[in-house]
Order: sequence, then C-alpha cells, then structure tokens
Amino acid sequence: MPIKKTMSAIVLSALMSLAAHADPLSYARYDQVRTSDLYLDLKADFGHKTLGGYAELTLNWIDKSARTLVLDTNELSISKVQVLNPAGRWVAASFMLDKLDVEKGRALRIALPFQPQKVRVYYRTAPSAAALQWMLPEQTMSGKRPFMFSQSQDINARSWAPVQDTPAVRFTYSARIDAPAGLRVVMSAENDQNATGAGGWKFKMAQPIPSYLLAIAIGEIEVRNLGPRSAVYAEPARIEAAAAELADTEKMIAAAEGLYGPYRWDRYDMIVLPPSFPFGGMENPRLTFVTPTMIAGDKSLVDLIAHELAHSWSGNLVTNASWKHMWLNEGFTTYVTTRIVEKLYGEEIAEMNLQVEQEEAMSSLANIPAAKQVLATRGADNDPKAYSDGGLIYPKGAWFLRTLEQRAGRDVFDPFLRGWFDSHAFKSATTDEFIDYLKKNLLDAHPEYMAQAELDEWLYAPGIPASAKHAVSPRLATLDAQRTAWLKGELPIAELNGKNWVALEWMHFLNDINGKANAAQMAELDQVFGLAKSGNNEIAFRFYLGSVRAGYNVREPLNTFLMSVGRQKFVVPLYTALLKNPADKDWAKAVYAKARSHYHPVTQASVDKQFKKQ
Repeated sequence: MPIKKTMSAIVLSALMSLAAHADPLSYARYDQVRTSDLYLDLKADFGHKTLGGYAELTLNWIDKSARTLVLDTNELSISKVQVLNPAGRWVAASFMLDKLDVEKGRALRIALPFQPQKVRVYYRTAPSAAALQWMLPEQTMSGKRPFMFSQSQDINARSWAPVQDTPAVRFTYSARIDAPAGLRVVMSAENDQNATGAGGWKFKMAQPIPSYLLAIAIGEIEVRNLGPRSAVYAEPARIEAAAAELADTEKMIAAAEGLYGPYRWDRYDMIVLPPSFPFGGMENPRLTFVTPTMIAGDKSLVDLIAHELAHSWSGNLVTNASWKHMWLNEGFTTYVTTRIVEKLYGEEIAEMNLQVEQEEAMSSLANIPAAKQVLATRGADNDPKAYSDGGLIYPKGAWFLRTLEQRAGRDVFDPFLRGWFDSHAFKSATTDEFIDYLKKNLLDAHPEYMAQAELDEWLYAPGIPASAKHAVSPRLATLDAQRTAWLKGELPIAELNGKNWVALEWMHFLNDINGKANAAQMAELDQVFGLAKSGNNEIAFRFYLGSVRAGYNVREPLNTFLMSVGRQKFVVPLYTALLKNPADKDWAKAVYAKARSHYHPVTQASVDKQFKKQ
C-alpha cells in the first residue's frame, strides 16, 4: 500500500521499522494500529467447554489512512462486531474470517468507515481451543469440581481471545468473568483474595503485557500468603505443601531486586496447577503458573521459581519482539536464574546447577539440526520456521551472557544488564537492538571483552563456541569418580554415596549413566535408593528414562507417572524412548490411549508427533 506523502517523517520511520520487525506468526497489521487496552467480559461454560462473551479493544491508530483492523483468531466463533462511533453509540461493523491456516489460525478482518477508538468482538471459543484445558471433576485432586486453565504462549492466546497475538504489541487489560458457584477465577492480573465472584470475578492489569501473557484459571482453588507481596494459589489438597515449598519466594524477590532493580509488577503470586500443566512454569505476570512436579518436599527444585521470577525482568519487562528473538527472553532469564540461586543458596549449589545445565546443553546438540542451534538469524522475520531450538536457547543464551560477565567482571556487567532492563522496560526488543546496546554500553569501550567474530559465533553459528568456559563443580567431580568406578564394577553399591546426594547430584549421575548402565545396575540402584518411587520428579524422570534404555522393567511406577504427570519435558522423552524399544512400543501405545485425555492440548500435540513418526 503506498504511503501518503503527507505522512510525517517520524511516522514513516516508525512504519519502516515496524515492517522490518513484522511477526510472521501474526496477521495483525500493527504498523497501522495497535491495541492499547483490552477488556474481556466472558462466561465459563464447563458443560460445553467454552468461554463466551465479548472482547473490547481500545485502539491506537498509527496509519491515519488505515480502515481495516486485523486480529488473530483460532477456532473462535464470531457472532458480531461493533464499533464505538463518534456519537458514543455502539454500531455494527462488517467483518470476515480468512481461510484457516493450520499453524496461524484465521485472520479476522474488520472493515471500518472511520478509525474508532474502541471495537467489540462477540465470540465463543471452541471446546478444542489450543490454549485451554477443561478438566473433569475426576481429573482433579478432590474429584468434586471441574478445573480449567490456559497456556497462551507462543501463539495460543488467539484461541481464547481475538487479539493482535504478537509479542510486539503490549496492552493493559481488565476482565469480568462469570463462573459456576464454588469455583474461583484467577488471572494474570490483580487478584482480590477476598472476592466472592458475586457479579462476576473482576481483574485489572495496569502494566502493559503482550498477548502470550494473558492467562486464566478456574477451579477449586485456595490461597496462602507467603509474604507482604507474594502468595500461592492451589487446589485445597495441595495448598499446604505448595506454601511450604515456596516459602523462600520473598527472599528470591529481594535477591533479584538487589541485582537488577525494583520489581515492577506490584505482587508476585503463583498458582500450582494440576499435573497436566504442560510446562515447568509460565511467567504470567502477577500470577506465575507452576507445575506441581516441582514440589519435592525439600525445596530442591525451587530454581524453577527463580527462573519464572527472573522473567519479571527478562521477558515480561523486556520482551522479544517476535519469537525469532526468543533467546532475549529465555537465555537472559536462565542467566538471571543462576544469579538468584547463587545469592540465596550459595556458590556451590549454583555451580552444580550450572554444570548440569551446560552438560545437558552439550548432550542435546547431537539431536538438534545445526540450523536450529543458533541463538538468532539475520534478516527480516519473514520465516516462521527460522527459529532456534526452543530448548537450546535457554542454556546457550545464558552461557553467552556468563562469558561476557566473566570477562567484564560483575562490577561492570551487572550495571550493564540492569541498564538494558531499565532502558527497555515495558518494550519489545530485537536481537539487533541488544547488539546495538551491547556495543554502545560495553564493547565499544572494551573490545577486548569479545571480538566481532566471536560475538557472531555465539549468535549466528551452531553449537557452543570453543571459547566457552565450562563450569566445573568439585562436588560433581568427586561424584564422577564414584560413578565411573561403580559402572566398571570396581565400587560396590554400598560404597556409592547416593544417600547424601542432593537432587542436582542425582540428576547429574543419572544423566551420565543413561545409555551406559545395564538392567542389573539400574535394578541395583532402585533396590538400594528407591529411585522408581522418588518423590522428586526430576530424579524419577531421569531414572525411568535410563531404565527404559537399559531394559530394566519399571512399567508399574512409569505407568503411574505417565498417567498423573503432563509436563512435556518429562512425558515426550519417555514416550519417545519407549517407542524406540520394540518390546515397549505396544505398551506405550496402550498407556497413551488412557493418558492422553489427561494431558493439555499442547502436550497432546507434542506426543502425537512422536507416535506419527512410528
């Protein structure tokens, strides 16, 4: 579309910049108009597994000649669209839905005779909405009432709200949600602990967020305060265990603030969801969504909370402008997580955590195509497939930042990183913008910290650069000597110091024996240390994985695990390993046939892919 010559140079520059950073996973023309605020008025219908009502979008028009609003949708049934006219009345607007794209859904195109400040879209979600899991009462802890929760990242917000579904657009939001009596509604917004739901559950998010941080949960939910600005929500039968496990939350907030400046989201609350939640955690602002698999009873897995909290700076405060730049969210957050863990639990624990993280990154390279091992790709964001592997960018991005920290020293690097967060607060950023900031604020004055060739290698080349310094934990080195001797049969199981190991040591040990230990050795470990029944899900998962590969029969506890845990990190590798073993293939199919309905749609899609490969 030609740009009118009367358009100011400033607006023209902004349009060119936005076009260069266009998100290929969104239909939205956010170079023309942007959502500044969203209001949702919805009713939850558990019988039909739908949310229905309307979304009201407040708009900021950039291109004064534009007369079309394009929103992202997926499986939404649109009944009508209204616009607020200059006289203050809501009037009908014509609209159309594009042909379905399997990945992106459908563009909702609203034709406008003028540029309204507000638009309302009346709609209903589909029972199969990609973001929403509707759980039957028997799938919850009490067995009495149903439960529903969302997972909007990456582009699933469009399956439960018509929005500009791209991290490039940030907006404030509020909502009113009707839900059945006896159920509490919570959202990634200000949650009133004393609310009763009379007249609907009401929410307000005053800080602007991208659409992937829209979140909702409805169910039998209780709350416990952890401190003056933190609380945990969970099902009644899990609330006390959750509160005990998360008791250090206030200390974590203070530790992060000491490093990177004030927490800007008022409160840091969490909800421990049912086990079918597909991820370890989701950093929804003001209400982090957490898997119950992190509850080990000894706080040994709370680095997951440190990670989600760290997103309050890297990701939520400064957001990747499109998913091509996801390392700006996850690599930064993984780096910050280690710094928080070190401040709370000491250098020894942080060093072990870092070594395990780096070792798992190195071992993952064999299964990742070289093109997917990069942190970023050059050029415009015109290829939705040109993204790095979602798992590798976490440790590789953190490793890159740690390399800069080691060379510059923390006295220099910490203010540098805090400056990035401060200068880009509540904005969406690209890799090029970070490189520009890095050079202007660090490398131009100190080119000895990292040459251009090495910088390019970290960002655009596969693998981990040879210059990377690997973390070495003395405690894990001692463990390695024992492990090697035990594998060779030179050290009896009675002399293996496993009863004194912390979770990180067991994770390291089990990672290293996977594919090396035989069935008899796995059985011996199980007999002495009871690993098949470990209450630590990270340990149990690694033990099951190694057992399947070794041919040690753990079907009974593994069946229980796969039926009760829906975290992708666990179930996808386990099904993949089972399917590779002819003796386990039919059993895996039978288990999945029973377990599938217990998983979130995101997990179902990932496991389905593994079965289709067979």
